[in-house]
Amino acid sequence: MINNIQRILLPIVIGLGLLTGSAALTAEEEGGSALIPADILAGTQRTSAWIARDQYRHPAETLAFFGVRPDMTVVEIWPGGGWYTEILGPYLESGKLYAAQFPMVGTPKYYRDVRTAFAEKLTANPTVYPTTTMVDFDPTNGALGVPESSADRVLTFRNVHNWLRSKSEAKAFELFFNTLKPGGILGVVEHRAPADTDWETMKTSGYMTEAYVIELAEQAGFVLDGRSDLNANLKDSADHPEGVWTLPPSLRLKEKDREKYLTIGESDRMTLRFKKPDANQSEPVTQ
Repeated sequence: MINNIQRILLPIVIGLGLLTGSAALTAEEEGGSALIPADILAGTQRTSAWIARDQYRHPAETLAFFGVRPDMTVVEIWPGGGWYTEILGPYLESGKLYAAQFPMVGTPKYYRDVRTAFAEKLTANPTVYPTTTMVDFDPTNGALGVPESSADRVLTFRNVHNWLRSKSEAKAFELFFNTLKPGGILGVVEHRAPADTDWETMKTSGYMTEAYVIELAEQAGFVLDGRSDLNANLKDSADHPEGVWTLPPSLRLKEKDREKYLTIGESDRMTLRFKKPDANQSEPVTQ
């Protein structure tokens, strides 16, 4: 699908869109993976409105930080409509992508509708998603439909706060740990709360503290392997009337202070890399 020239193209200048002004590390420093090719980032398989969010989400650099390569087995947790799937699907041309979606049973109608639309996307575009399989992820019932110790990477983007509502966040990380191969990587991007934020506020605001996310991962057996400010946004105070959903893309207040929230942009986010220890490593390698 992708020739060698295309694969080495840098899709975007790494500094563009970074709201903190801090420089990003190179792919080699961040995780050892090549950046996603430009033809995938700008491909016709991507929803045009979603491409505009790359300035906040930095998909190429984020996936490089998580060390994703085209030959890997990757589990994307709760992909929703498929923002990252539209990139991962064609990129993992010689690997495998498990899209671990909302379950159909015991799930609100909104989630069921999202899952149905996602399934239709995969079916309608078999050449874009030839190595993608949809499975269930239901942390409340301890289910993740991927064989244990089979994945090179488990990735979750802005999802951890959702599991607080059912108090299933610890079980979620336990399932991630069991699914990864020894030495495998869990990549987490999550809305970032001030360090002194309590659990109840995290649940209602959608913002979480880095310390709590790290604690969840370490309790499951992971070691912190790296952290990045790729998706940081110093303009975000993390203190809005409708929590994180006040900001784009949700803009829950509709037209009220719309320009103010558009100027802030998407939320301030932590980007954390955790490793499942292998037989030769039990201590964290921090950066």
